[in-house]
Amino acid sequence: MVIQMDKALLDGLSHNEKRLLLALEERGGSATTADLVSGGAFSVEVEAMSAASWLESKGLAAISERSDRFYVLTDESAVSVGLPERVAITIIGDNGGSMPMADMEAAMPEGMGRIAVGWLKRKGLADIRAEDGVKVMTLTQTGRDMLGSRMPDEELLSRMAEAPVPESEADPKVIKDLKGRQGMIAEKVVTERSIVLTDLGREVASSGIELRPQVTDITDRMIQSGEWKEADFRPYDIQTFAPTVYPAKKHMLSRLGAQVRRLFTDMGFTEMKSEYVQPAFWNLDVLYTPQDHPARDLQDTFYLEHPSSIHIDGERLVSMVKAIHEDGGDTGSTGWGGTWSREKAEMALLRTHSTVSSIRYIAEHPDAPRKAFSISRIFRKESIDSTHLPEFTQIEGIVIDEDADFDMLISMIREFYARMGFDQIRIRPAYFPYTEPSLELEVFFNGKWMELGGAGIFRPEVVAPFGVDAPVLAWGFGFERLAMLKWGITDIRDLYISDIDHLRSNPCL
Repeated sequence: MVIQMDKALLDGLSHNEKRLLLALEERGGSATTADLVSGGAFSVEVEAMSAASWLESKGLAAISERSDRFYVLTDESAVSVGLPERVAITIIGDNGGSMPMADMEAAMPEGMGRIAVGWLKRKGLADIRAEDGVKVMTLTQTGRDMLGSRMPDEELLSRMAEAPVPESEADPKVIKDLKGRQGMIAEKVVTERSIVLTDLGREVASSGIELRPQVTDITDRMIQSGEWKEADFRPYDIQTFAPTVYPAKKHMLSRLGAQVRRLFTDMGFTEMKSEYVQPAFWNLDVLYTPQDHPARDLQDTFYLEHPSSIHIDGERLVSMVKAIHEDGGDTGSTGWGGTWSREKAEMALLRTHSTVSSIRYIAEHPDAPRKAFSISRIFRKESIDSTHLPEFTQIEGIVIDEDADFDMLISMIREFYARMGFDQIRIRPAYFPYTEPSLELEVFFNGKWMELGGAGIFRPEVVAPFGVDAPVLAWGFGFERLAMLKWGITDIRDLYISDIDHLRSNPCL
């Protein structure tokens, strides 16, 4: 049969592919990878297999694979010392075929006696009976017969001691019993790979191909010396399949966090932090949230059992917050009325918003002007769905400035989202216990308006205890929801699923 060879096919053969073609031709057109290595054609099997795979993709060779299972001995004592039941029947036989069980166990190597008893009964080699309250082991006829001959498992173990035993030559029942003896035998799978030339491969191998080293990378030394003029460059086929290469990248939330931090620091903001665990005093009371507010209920807030409370330091601050809640104190407010409870204020909880970072920062830095931000994990008893999680992150920020006003707040919000790549937002009035006026921010996403957070100007009841007279702009934006908008993710849970394929295919921004 005449087969038309393609010149491009011949020119595209690599050095190793040519080596393999010639080596297979010398061996009659087929060989195993082990034969190729032992014969010196290749140094390692993986090198031969790589060349074979390329030849197979070009229709020049075919690869076949056969796997055989063998059993090998891993505990030499099973042959040198003997199986526990062999040691046992030998001892019993030396004592006339019957002896107390305790004496038999004492005469055996440590730990072997109890194992032997089970196998003696299982194989029917001995019986156990009581004589005057003493357990006695007596060999059965089967046991006496085995004193002078090998048991099937002993025969198989003896063969394994000399060489691995093929699965086809081993009794499955005996193998099953030996596998039940921990660490005695092991399985070994030997795979033999054969490479066979196709008709086209035979024709190419006999076409007079030459083994000449090929250059794949040109170096400055080759250019300077002029070697490149005589070099044999390996041609490249741009249509040849190549696996997709994924560059290393950070998780999208890590990248977004870095982008947000850079944006705020470029605008002159300082990063602030606070602990996950807070007393209700700093999380709610200082922020002028009434003690009967729904946000304090168990269905909304995670309260701790250990510790169940955190003592509040600073009696002057406590007194001022108490007065503000009850009658407004010196702020001109009427307060919430009723009796403020220090016990409720000292209840330990997981912070429900990152505003606790803002108010603690204000307590330490009450002087204007100040600008600070945080990217903080918070916790709420939310039902998990496509846009809610019980544990999520907020982007928090404050500005303390004599000239700050509501227009400045809206401008800063629009500027932030414009720099993040979003300009289609809407702002609507809202209510929060600790800001007045207040607003909520929404972005149109996935066919509906999605809330991203709230903002406002801190009420006098919030900042008065710290001696702050200047307006304080404050906001809290959803971090995960911003990531959803940025990368077109419709389910917030996808951000925290360990899916390497999703991360690989995500645009590297």
